[in-house]
Amino acid sequence: MYTIKHNLLSAGLAFLLMALLSGCAKYLDKKPDNILSSDLVWQTRANAEAYLYQVYGYVQAYTDDYTKLGASDETSCSIAGVNVRRMVTGNWSPQSGYFYNWGSYYAGIRQSLVFEANVDRVPATALSDDLKTQYKAEAVFLRGWFYWNLLRQYGPFLKLTHTLSLNENYNVYARAPFDTCVAYINQLMDQAAQVLPVAWTSSSNYGRPTKGACLAVKSQLALLAASPLWNGNPRFASFKNQDGTALAPASYDAGRWKTAANAAKAVIDLNAYRLFTNIDEGDGAFDPYLSCRDLFLTNWNNEMIFTTNMAGTWQWGQDKRCTPSPGGINMTNATQNVVDAFYMRNGRTIDDTLSGYTETGFAVADDTANWGAARDGVQRGYITGNSNMYVGREPRFYAYIQYNGKPVLPAPTSDDRNFFSSSSNQDGRGRAEFYYSGKSGVGTNNNGDYTGYDALKNVSPASNIRNDNSAYRPYIHIRYAEILLNYVEALNEYDPSNPDILTYLNMIRTRAGLPNLEAVYPSAPGNQVEMRKRILQERQIELCFESDRYYTLIRRLMMSNPGIQSIYRMNTIANDNNQGFAFTGFYTRILFQNRYWDDKMYLFPMAQDDIDKDNAIVQNPGW
Repeated sequence: MYTIKHNLLSAGLAFLLMALLSGCAKYLDKKPDNILSSDLVWQTRANAEAYLYQVYGYVQAYTDDYTKLGASDETSCSIAGVNVRRMVTGNWSPQSGYFYNWGSYYAGIRQSLVFEANVDRVPATALSDDLKTQYKAEAVFLRGWFYWNLLRQYGPFLKLTHTLSLNENYNVYARAPFDTCVAYINQLMDQAAQVLPVAWTSSSNYGRPTKGACLAVKSQLALLAASPLWNGNPRFASFKNQDGTALAPASYDAGRWKTAANAAKAVIDLNAYRLFTNIDEGDGAFDPYLSCRDLFLTNWNNEMIFTTNMAGTWQWGQDKRCTPSPGGINMTNATQNVVDAFYMRNGRTIDDTLSGYTETGFAVADDTANWGAARDGVQRGYITGNSNMYVGREPRFYAYIQYNGKPVLPAPTSDDRNFFSSSSNQDGRGRAEFYYSGKSGVGTNNNGDYTGYDALKNVSPASNIRNDNSAYRPYIHIRYAEILLNYVEALNEYDPSNPDILTYLNMIRTRAGLPNLEAVYPSAPGNQVEMRKRILQERQIELCFESDRYYTLIRRLMMSNPGIQSIYRMNTIANDNNQGFAFTGFYTRILFQNRYWDDKMYLFPMAQDDIDKDNAIVQNPGW
């Protein structure tokens, strides 16, 4: 399906990019406005729309950024020497330029301002007033989106409300205080929400923001403002501009949690979204595995709030990076830390003595009787010879984790699956061989940095990675499950006895095929500390590999907690001497990395180059 984001790559846009932009220039290095706003651009609808799609182009669909590749405890990049691997060893400075998005987001902000200021120049015969109003609202949303992404990566930003010309004195632009930044993003989202529809009725508009997207960003923003990073954090007491203006709130305000809960509830009360299930796709019976897997693979569903609908390279990158060798790169590895977070099918954690979890022995054919029938298609978790570590886990585990012995997902035919198997294992199932001598093992690939798992979420079974073919699906920036988790987390902090906490938390558990929380852990409801732990674990599982884990650990000041920086894996480096899946030594946790952490890393550093261009910019604390 061709959508707004596919049109972004049209020939018209390519022409405009060549004619109007200066490529990768920094936000203070733009061409003069008289070139950007030439009469040619604003004479036709096609050129004006292409300019707007250019602004959309700054919305990044990440598959290999720091949040996905190993800046938090859920993943590791198997390729040594990449930037994120340097970051987690402390090899990082303001001159490093790692994942430096400051300039690109300001380029998008500038282009949104130019578009909003000039679109009314398009003749009414070419572009109606209604469309001009809509397009300006989209530009306002995008500007707020760029500012929101700046705020959570770098903290307080430069609040620019007009384009800068080359002869301006840049040194007068200082960073705005955090609360001012929050208020400005909220203002932009409120402005856009007054115009944008609750939902689009035409598939050609998928990828455009809606009123719900505006409110969802406000929910994300309010949760950040309420969390310990910015809610009276003493680490930021001396974080000030050169004139002494404080850039961070000085004291804790419990009311911020109520604001965050209300912001999430505003999205819920739109009644525009719901959790996706496989029944939405026409299936006759509910299947939690398919529901959790396929919500990322449909062209559109009612759980998606803001997406990038673009047929491009990100789908291929996602599939390729997350697929075992030899067809894939085996690059985005899940850690043992996140594997251990998933529940058992009975809704209990693996350290619960009542969970039934065991790490000894291997599955036999009658294990299905012990754990109940499951619509797992190829007996996920119950294949004879699989480690009992992977038997009886919750459906999301099988949808999101590629483990040793699990059939490879993006390999549609028996022949394709056999490509991933050693000759002795070629039975049409294509079980991933992460053990030492396996096709995706350390000994075969000369790489000692594998964890024994890949991150499987958002990998399409319709793709054929052996032939480098990837199936189309949208990239989800915000979905409804996140909003529900935002709501219950904030609610628990200021009203822990509120019944909505269980109501909305259990919606997510029910979709995941788990019993209600109170049925499994009756001591949790009303206990703020225990419920916080349960909510954050639910968030860790439900939103794994979607960037949320990194930002949750950051905003809750949990990165320095014991255990977060200790990363574990299976014993992939032990030689199995051709025992294959039966090698018991593989299924032993070993320490993979003791990652470096310094509290200055709660914010990314400002590049020295930008500080040199604008002497009013102060560096983030500790850098």
